[in-house]
Amino acid sequence: MMAILKDEAPVALRHEGTRVFESRGWEVDLTKRELRANGSAVPIGSRAFEIIETLVLSAGALVTKDDLTRRVWPGLIVEDNTVQVHVSAIRKALGPDRSILKTVSGRGYRLLGDWEIRQELSTPTAVERGRSESYPFLTNVPVAASALIGRENAVEQLCDLVSAYRLVTLTGPGGIGKTVLASEVARRLFPTSESDVFFVELVSLSDPKLIPSTIADTLNLQLQSDAMSPESVARTIGGRRMLLVLDNCEHVVDAAAVMAETLVRLCPHTTILATSRETLRIDGEFAYRVAALEVPAQHVDVSDDVLEHSAVQLFIARTRSLRTDLGPRSEMLPVIAAICRKLDGMPLAIEFAAARAATLGIEQVAEHLDDRFALLTGGRRTALPRHQTLRATLDWSYELLPEAEQRLLRHLSVFPAGFTLAAAAAVVSSNESSVATGISSLVSKSLVTMDGSEAASRWRLLETVRVYGLEKLVLDNEENETAMRRVVAFYVALFAPFAIESQLQTAIDDLGRYRREIDNLRAGLNWAFSRGGDTALGVELAATVGDFWIAVSMVAECCEWAEKALSEIDPAIDTRWEMVLQCSFGIALLYTQGMTPHARAVLVRALALAQRLEDFHYQLRATCGLWFHSARSMALTDAFAFAREYDEVAQERDIHSRATAAWLVGVPQTYLGHHTQASERLKWAIDNYPVEARRRDMIRLGGDPRASSQAHRTVNLLSQGFLDEASRESRLAVDEARSAGQPTALCASLAWAAGFISLSLGELESANNYGEELIDIAYKHGLRPFHAAGLCVRGTLAVRRGDADVGIGLLRSGLAEMQAARYLLFHPFFRTELAAALGTIGLFDEGVAEINETLRFAVETDYRWFVPEILRTEGELLAVRGSEEPGLIEVLFRRSMNQASTQNALYWELSAATSLAALLRNQHRHGEALAVLSPLYDHFADGLSTPRLREAGHLLHQLRGKNGSESLRD
Repeated sequence: MMAILKDEAPVALRHEGTRVFESRGWEVDLTKRELRANGSAVPIGSRAFEIIETLVLSAGALVTKDDLTRRVWPGLIVEDNTVQVHVSAIRKALGPDRSILKTVSGRGYRLLGDWEIRQELSTPTAVERGRSESYPFLTNVPVAASALIGRENAVEQLCDLVSAYRLVTLTGPGGIGKTVLASEVARRLFPTSESDVFFVELVSLSDPKLIPSTIADTLNLQLQSDAMSPESVARTIGGRRMLLVLDNCEHVVDAAAVMAETLVRLCPHTTILATSRETLRIDGEFAYRVAALEVPAQHVDVSDDVLEHSAVQLFIARTRSLRTDLGPRSEMLPVIAAICRKLDGMPLAIEFAAARAATLGIEQVAEHLDDRFALLTGGRRTALPRHQTLRATLDWSYELLPEAEQRLLRHLSVFPAGFTLAAAAAVVSSNESSVATGISSLVSKSLVTMDGSEAASRWRLLETVRVYGLEKLVLDNEENETAMRRVVAFYVALFAPFAIESQLQTAIDDLGRYRREIDNLRAGLNWAFSRGGDTALGVELAATVGDFWIAVSMVAECCEWAEKALSEIDPAIDTRWEMVLQCSFGIALLYTQGMTPHARAVLVRALALAQRLEDFHYQLRATCGLWFHSARSMALTDAFAFAREYDEVAQERDIHSRATAAWLVGVPQTYLGHHTQASERLKWAIDNYPVEARRRDMIRLGGDPRASSQAHRTVNLLSQGFLDEASRESRLAVDEARSAGQPTALCASLAWAAGFISLSLGELESANNYGEELIDIAYKHGLRPFHAAGLCVRGTLAVRRGDADVGIGLLRSGLAEMQAARYLLFHPFFRTELAAALGTIGLFDEGVAEINETLRFAVETDYRWFVPEILRTEGELLAVRGSEEPGLIEVLFRRSMNQASTQNALYWELSAATSLAALLRNQHRHGEALAVLSPLYDHFADGLSTPRLREAGHLLHQLRGKNGSESLRD
């Protein structure tokens, strides 16, 4: 049914006679309203022509933007972008002579050139441009069934484009909403276009030759069937002003292109808006790719943010239209967002999902999207058959492809993360040139999209298209197996630099390139280790990418694939792949599960294999792994032995090896309480370690020697009494670890900075910031031991802020997690904090029991550096409890001082001296107290504002006053 527009007809200028402006082969015909190049008409939109007409009549003078809009869009408010769209269309039409249309910045436009009038013309007279009420404009565009969601910007852009170009083609995959969008544009333009607007459906045509008759029938042209041709239809339309929507051109694309080209050439006032999964590829065409609706990013979970995305808005609107009582609860919004993401923001698929959600519930839809083609059916009864199920929509596109492109599409579906040309050529087993041609064709048919997020050429399939292609591929077991075997072989070759010591740094420097392949890598590994896969290829790939997982901080993934691969290897046969996998697995276990006996056994096996295969690099890796295990599980004598063994070999090698050795030796020396030697060793490592090797060593050795040296040296500095330097060095260590971009290294530095330095110096705000960052990073990356340390920091801070019950609970939880992970480096420190906390709530016996067990453990494991503080804390607990043995308390304080003095640990000696001086003061032994505390306090030149030194200074002030009074009495 056609609609009628009965507005008053606008007035335009008609020139009696012919006036044509000419310049260098270009002609502007004001009567025929044509732009011609060397006698041939150049397609251009009606508004764009009016801009040229205005500029050519100005005889080279400047036409301001305001003057231009008043003449071309009389009575309308026009955005700058609208003018720019039309100017771009003119420049595109002018081609190599585009520079004759000059923009004068901030002022307007000028048409350059010497334009001559070929024929003079009498004075123009005013005539009607529109039709009268007796001959109104017509349209057959149906009324919208529902509001169009998320397309307002697209509609506005297309309205501008249709007035700037003679042919605009909407392209995109099936279900993206091309027809709905074109219909809305046609409806929006009809009241103001001063033209007929007709919608021509081509979807039902099985014979391309029927296009002219279909258009003729729609326009009621009354042509004889034997005279039906594109030319006869175009000549009958003639000079009628018309917007023609040609919908669904893809299955008759060649004939549709001929029809459109003929209309543009012979009908100067006809504009065409076409929809097709590929462009028509004719002169003057503007291709507009219809984008998917906006979907929330993976991390967006705030309700307001989720609701801002058009895909979510469409899902909710369609769900509510079917069930008004099914309003989305806030907790459902992340689920809806996930559904929309999985459906790529495709409107048709989202409408299907909304319909299913109305009957099954949102959670059920989300859970069953892996079987989306069975789930997403039941479109509107009035929809085309190919729009009634998601599978039918894709069947339509797939069946239009030639056999070679169908095969290519099936093979490309094995890449969930997109693909490069090299990857596509590998899986198809063909040369890149022919594959590139096939990809280009699939892109033009809207089945493959260019991944615009990458600088390098990379393509992807929408997830729904990919799942469809994969279904087609697995129907043929042999074809699927061949394709997947090629995929795995391709990634073995691509990731090979990670398995070659001399190429590892180069691979790390280009990490972004490899990171993009993670999902493809997983797909290959999953297939290789599945029933019917190729386990030998899987073992090779898992071993090849072991260092890659560490490099991208996906340590848990390294564990998973290494363990699967090792289960397929015969342990009776010593192979390089087993050595590589055992080493990667062992290092990864240290970070994910802690210092377990299993991790040690794996590393021992790796070292034995490396020795038998005489592989020096892997001997070093396995040795470092065992060193970490020993140091962190408090087998400090073993750790020191491993370090010395490596140190002996390293002295004959390069400075990199020697700096690594200094780090390995300096760390256990710190725990053993050799602060002077340890500080010197670690300082030498910091100064001489080649920074450019750190990312490689994070992978090879499982640690960052430079950041670790800085973090451990803070212990030496604080123990020796260099408090300001210790604080400064801890911040530098954290910054250094951050710059490395490795979560494991950063967690280690944060643990020392938060768990030891900041807490010891009373820098509670820094301790809180570092501790919370530690918990967050450790949780995200599955680094269980560091997460335990973060919980202990949080608990200690709670106790110091007066919430002992909460703090004790957190400390117990963190210590239990450390114990389970056998990561015990921080265990004595935080167990001492727990003992002190128990004392604050009157549980003295429990506190003393904890501290005694901590002391026993520290002595047995040679964790000597913290023994002075453990002894002092035990004395304080007994003193607060009101022990009847003051002599025992004094002995504990003096033992603490002696131990600290032996270690050259001035800070711990002062701490113990402060506690002893307070005890002596309470016993009225002021002179002895002063003699104990004063000499030690006087050694400190910095850190005087820290809690311990403030306490010592305040006590000294009291003691000096008391001692002076006693001297006067004497």
